[in-house]
Amino acid sequence: MNLALLLSIFTLCFWASSEGASRPKEVKVGAIFTLKTINGRVSKIAIEAAEKDVNSDKSVLGGTKLSILIHDSNFSGFLSIIGALRYMESDTVAIIGPQNAVMAPVLSQLANELHVPLLSFTALDPSLSPLQYPYFIQTAPNDQFQMSAIADMVSYFGWSEVIAVFTDDDQSRNGVTVLGDKLAEKLCKITYKAVLPPDPKPTRSDVKEQLVKIQMMESRVIVLHTFSQSGRLVFEVAKELGMTETGYVWIASTWLSTVLDSLSPLPPRTAKSFQGALTLRPHTPDSESKSAFIARWKELSNGSIGLNPYGLYAYDTVWIIARAVRRLLDEGGTVSFSNNTNLGSFPKGTLNLGALSNFDGGNQLLNNILQTSMRGLTGPIGFNPDRSPLRPSFDIINVIDNGYKQIGYWSNYSGLSIESPEILYRKAPNRSIANQHLDSAEWPGGTKIRPRGWVFRDNGRRLRIGVPNRVSYKNFVSQVNGTDIIHGYCIDVFRAALRLLPYPVPYGFILFGDGHKNPSYTELVNLITLGVFDAVVGDITIVTNRTKIVDFTQPYIESGLVVVTPVRKLNSIAWAFLRPFTPLMWAVTAVFFFFVGAVVWILEHRVNDEFRGPPKQQIITILWFSLSTMFFAHSKSSILAIDIDFFPKVQYTNNVMSTKFSGENTMSTLGRMVMIIWLFVVLIITSSYTANLTSILTVQQLSSPITGIDTLITSNEPIGFQVGSFAENYLKEEFNIPQSRLIALGSPQEYVQALENGTVAAVIDERPYIELFLSEHCMFAIRGQEFTKSGWGFAFPKDSPLANDISTAILALSENGDLQRIHEKWLSKKACASSSSDIQSDQLPLESFWGLFVICGTVCLVAVIIYFCKTIRQFSQNYPQVPDPSGRGSSRSERVMHFLAFIDEKEDDSRKRLKRKRSDMNQNSNSIEDESRYYRTDRAEMNISKERHYGGTWLQ
Repeated sequence: MNLALLLSIFTLCFWASSEGASRPKEVKVGAIFTLKTINGRVSKIAIEAAEKDVNSDKSVLGGTKLSILIHDSNFSGFLSIIGALRYMESDTVAIIGPQNAVMAPVLSQLANELHVPLLSFTALDPSLSPLQYPYFIQTAPNDQFQMSAIADMVSYFGWSEVIAVFTDDDQSRNGVTVLGDKLAEKLCKITYKAVLPPDPKPTRSDVKEQLVKIQMMESRVIVLHTFSQSGRLVFEVAKELGMTETGYVWIASTWLSTVLDSLSPLPPRTAKSFQGALTLRPHTPDSESKSAFIARWKELSNGSIGLNPYGLYAYDTVWIIARAVRRLLDEGGTVSFSNNTNLGSFPKGTLNLGALSNFDGGNQLLNNILQTSMRGLTGPIGFNPDRSPLRPSFDIINVIDNGYKQIGYWSNYSGLSIESPEILYRKAPNRSIANQHLDSAEWPGGTKIRPRGWVFRDNGRRLRIGVPNRVSYKNFVSQVNGTDIIHGYCIDVFRAALRLLPYPVPYGFILFGDGHKNPSYTELVNLITLGVFDAVVGDITIVTNRTKIVDFTQPYIESGLVVVTPVRKLNSIAWAFLRPFTPLMWAVTAVFFFFVGAVVWILEHRVNDEFRGPPKQQIITILWFSLSTMFFAHSKSSILAIDIDFFPKVQYTNNVMSTKFSGENTMSTLGRMVMIIWLFVVLIITSSYTANLTSILTVQQLSSPITGIDTLITSNEPIGFQVGSFAENYLKEEFNIPQSRLIALGSPQEYVQALENGTVAAVIDERPYIELFLSEHCMFAIRGQEFTKSGWGFAFPKDSPLANDISTAILALSENGDLQRIHEKWLSKKACASSSSDIQSDQLPLESFWGLFVICGTVCLVAVIIYFCKTIRQFSQNYPQVPDPSGRGSSRSERVMHFLAFIDEKEDDSRKRLKRKRSDMNQNSNSIEDESRYYRTDRAEMNISKERHYGGTWLQ
């Protein structure tokens, strides 16, 4: 027992001494910052406070001291490298920094080689990939999220183009590249990139040179992605150039929020230059620990500088390292270093590279850092699989006269919102446009009206608007004789649209063309791309080739190519009543009249006395019955108006219901079924005939061998088109019409002459022109339908914001009726009676009714088949084939004759004859001779008994 107790005490003492031996007395961490910058000063204070807090809490490192050495790089990449090498010579387990992403790739290579984690909350270049730099960790949201927020803001406020001003270093350059990608996702773009020398080298002249260029551009939305020193200089110069006045939009990256947080109150001149700008600030949720640290800050900084979010990230970064080191030690890891084999061969000198050693626990410490799960001053701390911080978000700040105000938030979770991200995290993510919201902002110049974000080129120069100098159809565009005034339908629409814009548009019209013939509209549009015109206004058709080089507004009038030919009036003739149907339709209709009459005769012949008699009388009955159905099917225009005498008369004969048409009864079920279908067919045919004949006799008919574009193409006749129209190229490219068939015509008078003397078989032009042409020339008409669908619009350079605003104004003109009033003013002419419509009552073909004929024919055939099946069955039962006593059997020809006689015999007579035979057979049933003689009669009586048993007749 005592021995066991002694062994336990010995083991505990040995374990305690071993643990104490494995834990180092001191853990070194390096930090590299430019201490003359805002973030450098703030970070130094925050890091020292975190170091003190970690060492004062013995539970964190268990008695091990955390020692942080801060190196001032003084804006020098070389000094950053020297500082990193010094740290790695002195057994440093981690490095905080660098402050700028320019040196991050170089220092990351050292960190990769020596297995020393490198943590930075200010080197936020989005191109620093963890695959390439596995030991480099960004503990704050990188610029990819910041640029996503800016792109969402640009899209939210309705701007489509921005100008980027940035410092010429890796971080700023790569950030602007990401911004371009994010804007492209929102159908926006960067139109110009103004590059400044790296911070702090930009001079006032460098900045002014770039801003003067920007002044001459259209876009007025400027994104400034730089650092605090360069950023303040840009705003000061912009203020001097008048670029912080009404109409401009400034969006600054997070450098501006650090200035506002750390240097307030700002000098009045600087504060005035920032007025109306928007900026972002990393969002850190409120907490007790954050509030306590903010309360300590004045004491920590001695009031020398204000706290900004990057100070909070600096504090949390120290704690991330401390907790990772604690976990390393708790897991039995050691803080030890070994020589790097790749550096051992270097000769010793002033720079002792051989002294650089690998951190043996570096990989384990890196994994511990990436697995961090804690809550710090910046909120929940952790890393996603791509090493980005958890839930990146930003505050959106608007600078105003007396400071700044927050107008909303941006989060990678739900985009723009006026609710804090912490509230949104409790809801489902929603990035829809309808869910994006920000409070109202105050813009440069003190206005609260959202700037449109662009102006006209060259700082408001008058727009040079090209106008076609037409020599025909001057209702659309023309110059008032002896003046510089341009007027017409297209001009009035353009001016009405400009009046609806919320800003003035200086412009001047410039005629294009020699005044002797219509100009080429394709050449006119091409002059926009050459910079000759800023826009083109007129009757410009929107076609595919033109949309590739310019942007068009919303169409203000519909258009399309149509065919115009000379036409003649169809005179009435004696045989006009035959026009409603085609000859084939007449032939098929006649055949069906006789066919249906024959079918009804077959079905009624055995049961209906009115369908019996001499052959001549039966043929007349068939013809009369068939034709008379036409009048009884459509005797009045409304069935409610039909007199009772016109209805088929329903009679009951021998308990059989019959339907009477003009003296003839239909008594059989099959006959009535056929008649119902046939009457329906006749009703449709007669109604269609009446309607078409009415149209022929009341509407003036126009005739031409050209009925549309198809017949025109196949006719090989010459075709006319308007000079300058796109129709020429369209006909050649789309329909392969040779140039030899196309004849250019310059005016409506040339149209008339060419069509009348046969120079062209037809003219192809756009409908607005043709409608104006036909209002004065009644001997021509449109043939067929439009074979293209397009419209007229105003042309602007590619991506011109004015095109979008004019399109919106055109829609407003359409909605309020002004567009129609302008149309009535210039284009509403009294049309000729002959050209009021292009109606031609084409003959109704068989294809319009073939379905009815198929149904009727099918019903007739089915009825006849059923009738013959029943008749054959009845004949077989009444005249069975029995052996002849002589042994010769029944004669086939005799049975055929009996069958024909049977179907010709009236059904009532057949019943009477069979009844008489049965009576005679009963009277002579005891006679042997009679039995042989009436053997067949007995069999017939047996069948008749069966017949009575099953119901009597078959055709009722």
